[in-house]
Amino acid sequence: MNALLLVRRTAMGAVAALLIAAGVWASWGTAQHVMLSDDRERGTMRVTRCSSDTCVGSYVPSTEGFEPRDRVEIDRSIAEEKGVRVPVAVKPGTSEVVRTGGPGFLHAWLPLGGALLLSAVVVAGGLRLPRTAWTLALAGGALLTASFATLAF
Repeated sequence: MNALLLVRRTAMGAVAALLIAAGVWASWGTAQHVMLSDDRERGTMRVTRCSSDTCVGSYVPSTEGFEPRDRVEIDRSIAEEKGVRVPVAVKPGTSEVVRTGGPGFLHAWLPLGGALLLSAVVVAGGLRLPRTAWTLALAGGALLTASFATLAF
């Protein structure tokens, strides 16, 4: 019976750790461009039009040595509308940009917030650690709420 309990706890711990690792992995693809500033092309995007999932606009660099672009693309979030200027960083070798600053930082880590919420369910139900589960859920919820609040206003 103790062996079964050990196997269950090990499996649930591995699932929770895998969820959190997947959240970090999914977030890092965008977050690296927001957080790491060494030799990154940064500037401002002026949104000209948006579709259901992306926005397109012109780009003006804020650092010397880079050229303005007529067309760059950003994933649409709740705040982008036509005419808005958004501080961005360009993903190297592409015409894709990501939002920078506090709102961009929080938006980049959204997948981690969702992963924290999911892992809280696994920790509460599978590992029977309610305090740890509440901590994970509150951290994930705070990240999601802060991201929504900074992008909405």
